[in-house]
Amino acid sequence: MSVSEQRFDVVGAEAITGILAGHRAEVVGLVRDAYLAHHAGRTINPDSYFLSFPDKPTARIIALPARLRDEAGEKPAEKPDVAGIKWIASFPENHERGLVRASAVVVLNDMATGFPYACLEGSHISAARTAASAVLAAELLHGGKRARGVAIIGAGPIAATHVDYLLETGWDIGAFRVHDLVAARADAFRDRLLARGQSAATAATVEDAVRGADVVLFATTSAKPYLDDPALFTAEQTVLHVSLRDLGVPVILSAQNVVDDVDHCLKARTSVHLAEQETGSRGFIAGTIADLLTGRVAPDPGRVRIASPFGLGVLDLAVARFVHARAVAEGRATAIGGFFAEP
Repeated sequence: MSVSEQRFDVVGAEAITGILAGHRAEVVGLVRDAYLAHHAGRTINPDSYFLSFPDKPTARIIALPARLRDEAGEKPAEKPDVAGIKWIASFPENHERGLVRASAVVVLNDMATGFPYACLEGSHISAARTAASAVLAAELLHGGKRARGVAIIGAGPIAATHVDYLLETGWDIGAFRVHDLVAARADAFRDRLLARGQSAATAATVEDAVRGADVVLFATTSAKPYLDDPALFTAEQTVLHVSLRDLGVPVILSAQNVVDDVDHCLKARTSVHLAEQETGSRGFIAGTIADLLTGRVAPDPGRVRIASPFGLGVLDLAVARFVHARAVAEGRATAIGGFFAEP
């Protein structure tokens, strides 16, 4: 193949949201398979790189490079060996400008040639893989897809995506309680749930939302822990600690803790990282999501179970590769001619 024949595609947000909305259960399966591939050593997933800015202390851009290899014939419609990177910016002050906090791109590289072959809008892919990871962990730790109550802490787009994945992958949920530091955001989130036929109410405090819920989702932008009392949580609860920095060390040490990758999650001052620093040990980590999938770790019914998924670049690759293949098949990818330089 000559350079002029190398295809480079761009896939935008409209196409991506349409594809993801129709395949949420499949995305959970992709994330499950990526965790198992990571467990089996068929991935390369270096540390994420955090680009911070002294003049913008609340903002950051994160690079997540990775490589994902399938077993022979596992996904014949997709490239079996792919590398790539997600470049995702978090600028919380965007809310004051009427913009979303997070924006991202994912670039995919063909491992046969090294050539990048696609660039995809990445914020929806990132949200989807995050939600799929948490929903998978919830099912494994909670022992099924039924919750009498779900507490939502942080009523933003990430929480909304998690609710989509819960409701559209077969979860039976009795009621939602929503809390956000901005009451209007919680009200709007509640109203969207009511419009979908769900039972939903707002809670004035985090504690009010958490008490009595079977499943608790933390999807905030908190930079440091603010919940330190283990008594707030019970053995009947499964906590999806997606925002990673809400729970104090005493809460972490009282729980059964599951992460997606131990080395990745125990850094960047996450709650579990702080627990490691305080105790000098990693013994409070029960294992990984892959350990739950393979049966090496079983849910502990005697204490609260906390999933703290840091987010692996291989998950972004798995979802982005699938979305790109669907976009090409459906004519929703834009091919850029003459993108590469001739030798």
